[in-house]
Amino acid sequence: MARSITLLLARVAVGVTFLVHGWMKFTSMGISGTTAFFEQVGIPLPGLAAPAVAVLEVVGGIALIVGAALPVFGVLLALNMVGAIVFVHLANGFLADKGGIEFPMALAAACLALAFTGGGALAVDRLWQKSRADVAA
Repeated sequence: MARSITLLLARVAVGVTFLVHGWMKFTSMGISGTTAFFEQVGIPLPGLAAPAVAVLEVVGGIALIVGAALPVFGVLLALNMVGAIVFVHLANGFLADKGGIEFPMALAAACLALAFTGGGALAVDRLWQKSRADVAA
């Protein structure tokens, strides 16, 4: 049970981080502000990328929190962070206080860990696995 509680805490911490950042792209920055920022840093197709990233971060954050479709959302959010590293943070070095790769790299690693270890007994994915196992039996 300790493993499941630890995974729940990790999912909630990482998921809330993505949820808040995605929500900011809709509210305080707005999609138009996010699009302008994406264009400024050279992200391809910023008009499509901005709403796609905002939706991914909100939906993916919620998915991490509840533990749903972790392999899919964990990988997608990790790739999102790779994009953030390449287009925004890499030129600033390593340290987060300088805008470096430290924070998005940690988020990417956490997302991959959750994607490939599963969410534990307190995840929606586990309920789906149990339902499938019951149907198969």
